[in-house]
Amino acid sequence: MRAIALKLMVIWGWRRACVCLALGAASALAMEPLSLLPVLFVTLPLFVWVLDGVAVQAGSRGKAIRSGFAAGMFFGFGYFLAGVHWVGSAFFVEAEEHAWLVPLVLFFFPLLLSLFWAIGCALAAAVWSGGIARLVILAAALAATEWVRGMIFTGFPWNTPGFAVAGSPELSQIASFVGISGLNLIVVLIACSPALLADEPERRGLSRYHHWAGFAGLLVLLAGLWGLGRHALQSPPPAVDEVTRIRIVQPNIPQTEKWDPVHRSRIFSSYLELSDAATSPEVTGISDVDVLVWPESAPPFFIEQNPKALASIAALLPDDAILLTGALRSEPAAATADAQPQGNNVFNSVLVIDGKGAVISTYDKTHLVPFGEYLPFEQLLTGLGVRKLVKLPGSFATGDGAKTISIPGVPAFGSLICYEIAFAGAVVDASNRPAWLLNVTNDAWFGNSAGPRQHLQQARFRAIEQGLPVVRSANTGISAVIDANGRILDHLPIGVSGVIDLTLPAAAPATVYALYGDWCLAVLLALCAVGTALLRWRRQHGSRLGNAYSGPEIKLH
Repeated sequence: MRAIALKLMVIWGWRRACVCLALGAASALAMEPLSLLPVLFVTLPLFVWVLDGVAVQAGSRGKAIRSGFAAGMFFGFGYFLAGVHWVGSAFFVEAEEHAWLVPLVLFFFPLLLSLFWAIGCALAAAVWSGGIARLVILAAALAATEWVRGMIFTGFPWNTPGFAVAGSPELSQIASFVGISGLNLIVVLIACSPALLADEPERRGLSRYHHWAGFAGLLVLLAGLWGLGRHALQSPPPAVDEVTRIRIVQPNIPQTEKWDPVHRSRIFSSYLELSDAATSPEVTGISDVDVLVWPESAPPFFIEQNPKALASIAALLPDDAILLTGALRSEPAAATADAQPQGNNVFNSVLVIDGKGAVISTYDKTHLVPFGEYLPFEQLLTGLGVRKLVKLPGSFATGDGAKTISIPGVPAFGSLICYEIAFAGAVVDASNRPAWLLNVTNDAWFGNSAGPRQHLQQARFRAIEQGLPVVRSANTGISAVIDANGRILDHLPIGVSGVIDLTLPAAAPATVYALYGDWCLAVLLALCAVGTALLRWRRQHGSRLGNAYSGPEIKLH
């Protein structure tokens, strides 16, 4: 193992870039749809040894920072190219108009995301150390920059390292304490632990075993976290105060047909037919349902402006039932101090429609999809021939943020449209905690790719973080029912038409993360800073843990 480490430490230039690119691409195997967590226990230690070489070869801190930035950039580019290449699928839906953008998207999008890994590695390289301290430094730096990635320019917190534990229900439960941001730090730290096994041992006393002690300590931490998660899963589920019967509809409408006026009537009729389908002797149709759920932008028209469609819904629903549907919503633009109102604002919304066909509540999407629902730098890019994927004059209007909707006879819920479910810190109104989360989406843009599966993974972690069940309706899949521990109770796979009937799972008590949010990450970062400072102090005052590779061949600066 030490021989491999030494070889990685001495590479530079294009060879280092290629190695980092390959390690990043391989690391994406830890994400959905494969969820191969053990891959990170190989790729991240190898990357640590590359960064050891950055520290060894740098003649100054400035050079170490620049080399660390480059290494992180290539690793991140490989990671995001392999992990989110499916984004390009959306540009083939209307290929004649958007396909020319695919090469640009596949290059510049991963490149933009890789900047955050580059900055994290540059920060780590600036204060690189030996032994376990360098693992703590790297984990903390990447956790911090990944948190920024989820916030800046509306954010894109996709495929952060913490999602690598999605395949382990036990380890996933740790998100209820520290959120996905805290899991990022923990996963990177523990996955880097094999790098310690190649460290140069000290030549005196018990300190010669420091690298083994560090490795064993991180494995004990991993086992402890697994045990904590196991305990959470074995705890009795909360009792349901009131039975709420829900039907989720998945129509499987191709994106190429969804907004074609020729198919408008047929699409709406298919929703009505599926909604009243008999699925078992116990569920003979809509009469046995309290809440009916349709996916994002389900009606292929402005349903509030279509009395005939609302009348059809009223005829479908029992008097005491409601429909929760994604829909486009239009309202007159408000006047400003500088100008008269012009046209209408269009929102991507969730509408609550009662048994009389009346819209009794709405939620408007806040986090819009760049290039899908709005165009960044619209005037410039429009001039270059770039258009939004969703055909709409101008951009969608934004809503006012998380909102808890309370309807008589139904437990209060929070709505999340499409990739709003990806934003851990913005899924609920903290002042009015709901009893469950509704996620409506249309992943038809991305076909049968990793995208919809990674999207579902995001929903699972929001359930764990908040201790709230998630009801998810997706146009082409994956529709699902997720309990408060992130377990999928039922689902419909991609590319099928059907319904899911369920009794709404109960909410768990508010989790640590639900109460304190990303302050949990701040605490972990503070602990890392204190721990790193103590390790350095001990090394400088005689109780050294030892520098990695402190033998005669190579020394760390």
